[in-house]
Amino acid sequence: MDKIVIKGGEKLKGRVKISGSKNAALPIMAATILSSGWNEIRNLPDLRDIQTMSRLLENLGLKSQISRHRVKIHTNGFKNHIASYDLVKTMRASVLVLGPLLARLGKARVSLPGGCAIGARPIDLHLKALEAMGAQIKIEGGYVEASCDRLKGVPIEFGTVTVTGTENIMMAATLAEGTTLIHNAAQEPEVVDLALFLKQMGAKIQGEGTPTIKIEGVKELKGTRYEVMPDRIEAGTFMIGAAMTQGDILMEGISPVYLQALIDKLKEAGVKIESTSKGLRVTAPKKIKSVDVETAPYPGFATDFQAQFMALMTQADGTSQIVENIFENRFMHVGELIRMGADIKIEGNRAFIKGLPSLSAAPIMATDLRASACLVLAGLAAEGITEISRVYHIDRGYEKIEKKFRKLGAKVKRVKVKY
Repeated sequence: MDKIVIKGGEKLKGRVKISGSKNAALPIMAATILSSGWNEIRNLPDLRDIQTMSRLLENLGLKSQISRHRVKIHTNGFKNHIASYDLVKTMRASVLVLGPLLARLGKARVSLPGGCAIGARPIDLHLKALEAMGAQIKIEGGYVEASCDRLKGVPIEFGTVTVTGTENIMMAATLAEGTTLIHNAAQEPEVVDLALFLKQMGAKIQGEGTPTIKIEGVKELKGTRYEVMPDRIEAGTFMIGAAMTQGDILMEGISPVYLQALIDKLKEAGVKIESTSKGLRVTAPKKIKSVDVETAPYPGFATDFQAQFMALMTQADGTSQIVENIFENRFMHVGELIRMGADIKIEGNRAFIKGLPSLSAAPIMATDLRASACLVLAGLAAEGITEISRVYHIDRGYEKIEKKFRKLGAKVKRVKVKY
């Protein structure tokens, strides 16, 4: 097991290349199930979840040749429809093979998913939508078992915006008979990236990036080459890191279009952000202003930025309020920030943060992916040496984060821990 050790107080300066998006890459990899022939997916982040998805596809019978930042996947002749618990338990995105398997093979047996412990994230909406499209579904022994002759295109109305639900049904609908309309669809850039990949394979999709997506089913899809979008969550984490350390960094390979809600709040806090031909430049003020935020589905303020933004607000001038509307357990990082001296009070889904001159280094523990990033940022800004344990969480979503921060001047290293 590893831990990350940080000596705080260094200003982040220089350039950083933003990796490909994990949250776009995983559904795109799952979507290859729908096609025939070879697919080549580029700009993959080098992450554990990407390797897990590759193994899952191989377990289903696909041929997967993964190398640094790209994977080639061959789908001809695969027949296995079972996504086993051993692979699915560590990664919630594994549920994204359900729709493609059902559409391509007419059957699927997929273990109920695992992932970060940040609250209930049921897949009921996926299952109800698939049943409306003609699938027979039962849950038995921790597995979803689904079958159909051929899915039928129907109107789908999601009662709650769901990213993975939108992606699963959009993928399933590409091979369904007739037209599917997804109402109250997720509008995230990663959903749009998946739609662009599917269309490049021959799918007929309209309205991606809006609340209504129209999919006209086709008989088959062909393999293609595709480059995954940059990771807006990684980019936002580095932006907040620059703000917390009075830094000045240029993030290469990212567009402001993916980050507008965060950019608006950072500017409100006094951070200077410039879009250039080379990327986004972020320059911190001498003092951060307190800002209230409320998480919401895209294009609102992303829940995946909430923990990192809270770390920033511990350094702000004044008191701020953060309202978490997406996940009920996504304040688990608060206790660790308090160990570092932060003044935070929780009332239901609201956090009240009183800014202080600085945080103090302490031994702390990561509880989930974005909490890990929050604690790394806190360590960069704290006085003294911070040790963060259970950092395997961070490896699920950030490619070699300690090396990227070190390149920007941070004093951070990864240490092997022996028990």
